[in-house]
Amino acid sequence: MSRSDTNADYFFQTSASIEQIERRIAKSKNTLGRPIKLPSKILAVLADPYDERAVYVAEAAGELKRIVLGTGEQIPVSHHTAPLTSLALTPSGQRLFTGCWDKQIYSTDFESGESATLTGHTDFVKCLLATSISGVDVLISGGSDAAIIVWNLETSKPRFKLKGHGKAVLGLAVDPLSLPASSNLPGKDFVLFSASSDREIRRWRVGLEKGFEEPESLEKVITKHETSVYSLAFDADGDLWTASADRTARHLVRERGWEGDTVLEHGDFVTDVLVAEDLGLVVTACRDEGVRVWDMSSGELVVDYQGHFEDVTGLIRVGTSMVVSVSIDGTLRQWSLDRAEIGRYVEEREDEEQSGEAVQAKAEKSKKPALSAEEEAELAELMDEDD
Repeated sequence: MSRSDTNADYFFQTSASIEQIERRIAKSKNTLGRPIKLPSKILAVLADPYDERAVYVAEAAGELKRIVLGTGEQIPVSHHTAPLTSLALTPSGQRLFTGCWDKQIYSTDFESGESATLTGHTDFVKCLLATSISGVDVLISGGSDAAIIVWNLETSKPRFKLKGHGKAVLGLAVDPLSLPASSNLPGKDFVLFSASSDREIRRWRVGLEKGFEEPESLEKVITKHETSVYSLAFDADGDLWTASADRTARHLVRERGWEGDTVLEHGDFVTDVLVAEDLGLVVTACRDEGVRVWDMSSGELVVDYQGHFEDVTGLIRVGTSMVVSVSIDGTLRQWSLDRAEIGRYVEEREDEEQSGEAVQAKAEKSKKPALSAEEEAELAELMDEDD
């Protein structure tokens, strides 16, 4: 049902949408997670590998910034004319890449100060992954054009493309079991997992000069979600954690043919998933504004961090016991993964909720003051006279 209002911002809005706006305005005033406010929607976040006190963020206003977490300082890195969707940093730390709605990938070289533009996608760039093959830095991108591109960073040209998905490629992850035992970086090749709006997860063998879809992927694509898969993360066993628009995050077990043994239910689209295996935790981001921390073994919810007031778009782990979340509400927030601190947060929220309920009950009671026995008798007498 629509409703007119004296506030011009509310003209032709439904009552439900007005209530949602007012709820978000009220929630935006909270300071949970020590919010750092940016001018526009934040679409991606990336840790600074050389300073755990800082992260990089990509904004819808086209700004790429480095944020100092302790002070909130915002240091511009580059500016572009369209929303920035994704971020990646080469293993050497020399080059930072950002994907853009204008179909381009932009590169900043920290050593030389030079910039470059990588052109190859025919639609929005949705995700980036930087790694190395045989010691050579490479960038891999996925786009709304359903293409995966492996880039030659010396020429800023595509080495080759991988085709198989029917819709946008939304997430990329390196299979840790395809890496040499003595390294966390690939040798001559590796296995790449990709997630898509077509709900499929595909596997690719990627080398420096060529790539192809793995035979087992061609034979049986992983389809454990009902709709779009946004994010992929591996644990130490090589099992896969996924985030999907079907309102679930799932744990898929490799030894059981990627059968799901844990389903983490949410109230809306799950936009990102992060594994903190050393702490026995999994963290998820959701369109319902929540950052949830789950027990990795049991699948039980440990805490639902509520501070954002619009969709949470990304997560990154910083240091040993902190996760940073970003949102289209334009805030970056910091949440503890320390179980003792989580316990204190839960207790504080419960106390606030009980206090709020008590205040509300008192207010309701004050609206309807109780009548004295004498007043009730007078009221009854008046009513009898009316009869």
